[in-house]
Amino acid sequence: MVIVAGHITVAPQQRESYLAGCVRVVEQARGAAGCLDFAISADLVDPGRINVFERWESQAAVDTFRGSGPSDKQGADMLSASVAEYDVAGVRALFGEDTA
Repeated sequence: MVIVAGHITVAPQQRESYLAGCVRVVEQARGAAGCLDFAISADLVDPGRINVFERWESQAAVDTFRGSGPSDKQGADMLSASVAEYDVAGVRALFGEDTA
């Protein structure tokens, strides 16, 4: 399993339009083979922060889905980004029945 997690920052007044531009990407990712979860969301505390979380069955699934990255407009709107991939060796469920 692979987790992609981190955050990007945009000007607070651009966050809602940035997120609106991500809707189609989230829909495509959630329909992609090997995608277990995919979310791009507004941070509850920082008005310029956007949190990124992805969970994939394998690195191959990530690589197959991943295109050229953010659009030129989205890239221009980013003030900073800190997103990384993590290889997961084991999982422990904390809530609910989902253990994957």
